[in-house]
Amino acid sequence: MDIKMNKDTAELLSIISGIVEEEPELLNARENEIYLRLSETGFEDAALALAERKFSLIGLFCAEAFEKKGGFTLFYVFKQAGRAPALVLVREAEKEKKVPSVAGTFPSASWFEREIRDGFGLDFAGALDTRRLFLHECYPEDFHPLLKTFKNGPIRPSEFPRKEYRFRQVKGEGVYQIPVGPVHAGIIEPGHFRFSVIGEPIFSLEIRLFYKHRGIEKLAEGKSPSECVALAEAVSGDESMANATGFCMAVEQVCGIKVPERAERLRAIMLELERVYSLLGDLAGMAVDVGFSLVASPFLILREEAFRQNEKLTGSRFLRGITIPGGLKKDIPDSLLNDLPAFLEKFSRAFETAFERAMSSSSLIDRFATTGVIKKELVSPLNLTGPLARASGCPADTRLDRPYGAYKDFAPELSVRKIGDVFSRFEVKANEVRASADLILRLAEKLPQGPIFAESTGYAGYAGHNLREANCPGATGYSLALVEAPRGQNLHWVYMKNGLVDRYKVRTASFCNWQVIEHAVLGNIVPDFPLINKSLNLSYAGTDL
Repeated sequence: MDIKMNKDTAELLSIISGIVEEEPELLNARENEIYLRLSETGFEDAALALAERKFSLIGLFCAEAFEKKGGFTLFYVFKQAGRAPALVLVREAEKEKKVPSVAGTFPSASWFEREIRDGFGLDFAGALDTRRLFLHECYPEDFHPLLKTFKNGPIRPSEFPRKEYRFRQVKGEGVYQIPVGPVHAGIIEPGHFRFSVIGEPIFSLEIRLFYKHRGIEKLAEGKSPSECVALAEAVSGDESMANATGFCMAVEQVCGIKVPERAERLRAIMLELERVYSLLGDLAGMAVDVGFSLVASPFLILREEAFRQNEKLTGSRFLRGITIPGGLKKDIPDSLLNDLPAFLEKFSRAFETAFERAMSSSSLIDRFATTGVIKKELVSPLNLTGPLARASGCPADTRLDRPYGAYKDFAPELSVRKIGDVFSRFEVKANEVRASADLILRLAEKLPQGPIFAESTGYAGYAGHNLREANCPGATGYSLALVEAPRGQNLHWVYMKNGLVDRYKVRTASFCNWQVIEHAVLGNIVPDFPLINKSLNLSYAGTDL
């Protein structure tokens, strides 16, 4: 047990102690996370009180045989805006008994509960939606792939499913449905969109994803931390660096590893480079979806330049294969880093020219403005994060609210808009490209010399350039890491037993953000859907884990 409470975590403990009549069982605490186990009555009282205090449910996941206990353990991760620590309420569950649902209090819980039901077979009493989530009709009944008893391997799909997945039925005079997908005309991943339309305006939308669920969390089971880095990088291709960093941070917290300052700075530079190329793709995509290829082309050219810069620095266009628990596999030479100011100066000039061209088009602004509005009132209940939340008036950014690595000393400039439409998201993402370019310059200036890998006692890793297993021999424990990816906050939770990963839970920003598209399209016409979708740029792969 690693009990290290600071003032903020102690205050969270005090809040819970003041809510419930019982004395909560403190399981673990670190600088930015605290784990409390409560009785069922205590949990229900605490959940209601946290909702009243404007806490958001940012994660809900399950582990089997946790801490030598039989059965299942549920982890409810709560966070309050402006408060760094995460509060994790631990709830024991049995497969034979239904777990009372919290989706009525915290709407973000609905997908989480359905995900747990599919993965572990636990049912939730009073759940708002009892349909399968990632297990489509072809999967057999009583198939729950996250159980310890399940071994990875081929399965025989059901030819005649017992139950049909029923979409919401919207009836009324003049209402008709438009099904889109899961196979699309473009080269994109599958997703189904079921529109209910009256005339031209969209009256209702229901989405269905998870057609390419890959079993990443099950693949991590029993592997060493170094083996799991590649899995984290594969969660979503354009968030490889963010997810590798999140996984490594969780492992480093379990093992008590302090990453050297040079490695922290280099990680942050790569994270910001990833943010730049990802957001450039968003800006170009929005222009393409309203037929303005002339506006999109400069952004795509700059995106390609960013990819080439990534490859020059790390050997990978997507910044893969360099991050490892404890630091980095290899250093980036100062000779290459010294070229960054010249590259960014040229990049920034070209970016401003491209942005001015976009803003000079009254037709483009007309299509963006007032389209796809996301109300601020939805941000907390659905746990919306990233540029889409900031464009709706919510000034939340994990790099600022819960700074990690080099962000503790190098804060990014925040961009916030209030209207929440496509135009607001375009402006916020453009400002974040500028802020990232500025932040990279500050991070690269007077970069400290020294090691890029933690040579901790009892930790075997990458010493110099000699490749060895990066493991924590015998390490047992669990920890939570939150990182700000280009789309928003990603959550990584790692539970290790004897140096191996027993449970790895990933929740990307897309998992929560996808659900708001059903609200953003209401009242808009069907031809605006691609634009609204692109302005959110949600990851299918980052959801289909």
